Amino acid sequence: MKYLLKNGTLVSGERSEKLDVLIEDEKIAAVGEALEADGAEVIDVSGKLLFPGFIDGHTHFDLEVAGTVTADDFESGTRAALAGGTTLVIDFASQDKGGHTLKEGLEKWHKKADGKCSCDYSFHMSIVEWNEETEREIQDMIDEGITSFKLYMTYPAMIVDDCDLYKIIKKLNEHGCFAGVHCENAGVIDALIAEAKAAGRFGPENHPLVRPDTMEAEAVHRLLVIAKEAGAPVMVVHLTNEKAYREIMIARENGQKVFAETCPQYLLLDDSVYSRPDFDGAKFVCAPPIRKKEDQDCLWKALAAEEIQTVATDQCSFTLEQKAMGREDFTKIPGGLPGVQTRGTLLYTYGVREGRITQEQMCRLLSENAAKLYGVYPRKGAIREGSDADIVVFDPEKQSVISAETHVYNTDNNPFEGFALHGGIDKVFLRGNLAVEDGEVVKEKLGRYVKRGKKQI
Repeated sequence: MKYLLKNGTLVSGERSEKLDVLIEDEKIAAVGEALEADGAEVIDVSGKLLFPGFIDGHTHFDLEVAGTVTADDFESGTRAALAGGTTLVIDFASQDKGGHTLKEGLEKWHKKADGKCSCDYSFHMSIVEWNEETEREIQDMIDEGITSFKLYMTYPAMIVDDCDLYKIIKKLNEHGCFAGVHCENAGVIDALIAEAKAAGRFGPENHPLVRPDTMEAEAVHRLLVIAKEAGAPVMVVHLTNEKAYREIMIARENGQKVFAETCPQYLLLDDSVYSRPDFDGAKFVCAPPIRKKEDQDCLWKALAAEEIQTVATDQCSFTLEQKAMGREDFTKIPGGLPGVQTRGTLLYTYGVREGRITQEQMCRLLSENAAKLYGVYPRKGAIREGSDADIVVFDPEKQSVISAETHVYNTDNNPFEGFALHGGIDKVFLRGNLAVEDGEVVKEKLGRYVKRGKKQI
């Protein structure tokens, strides 16, 4: 198909300007003023903002965790992502412990995703065991288009010790790759959980108490000390609080390259949600936990100062019935929240419209920076000639209210229930296909696996 988008405001990471965009087949054929094209379907996008397709670099679809499986698999999850303007998700394939290979993990995730996705998709690779075979497989993963990896400093099935952490991030850097790291102090968290249970405290209000901000900050500090010794860049994923943020800033002042990511739940919710009556706080259990209002303020200021590179979601959804697995023991509540459908609209409503960030910064946080970090720029993350025709037509005046009754997720709850939105998704083009119209997904399962190059940032 051939489309000509007329009279819209094209938003890049540098500027916003009124330009027309010509889409031909899967690519952007031209960007300019007063464009004309024979045979093109002309779409008047007056009053609309044109963003590059959003990229979510942190999702968990069809993930087995806490004795259950996430409510959203790649079919429903990527449909929700597309409805929210996301045209590329990067999920996490994972090696299994017990002598399993990275290749086995990648094959497993391809089986979960291939043929089911409504937006384009790629994978990071989670490394949970480090040995000679795993080390040899790093190049194999690069050949498969995987150039970013995930490491955990918590969770028994995933954790790597400091020795292997050092070896892995050093080896990844030698290959021009990097790791995103989940930073929490597993040992102290276990001790705090044991104390809570010994005192008879089993409700969800205890979740943030046993995973305090100090234990995230300590793990960030330890990671960055190790990374400095290894001479390697790292990413701190789902950053939640001021103490951990300060550790990043200190490391950068000392010359280290540290990337940071945060999520909408840490920008817009506070830890009072865990004390809601009737077990309602269970809906918000995630790790690291939601923090305090002053931490929100710190993160917004960091976004404005461009000290945080991306806003992802850590999408990991569960039904109320699944959350109820932990009714008698908060440590058995499956941890995670949905977020892929509302990330862009929340960031626009509570960021851009409230003057916390600019719409150009929003473009960088949701599209451009992620494309550069994850090695797909300018194929993705830009509206320029030759780029994939991934375009979000955003209506800055559309108003709605978030509700579990109307969202696309395969869940019966939404952490942002009742949040008013001022700004919404009108249309989404995925590689030139008009896949979302009037905010509704009209074409499904067009997603393709994207092989990525190395970071460009």
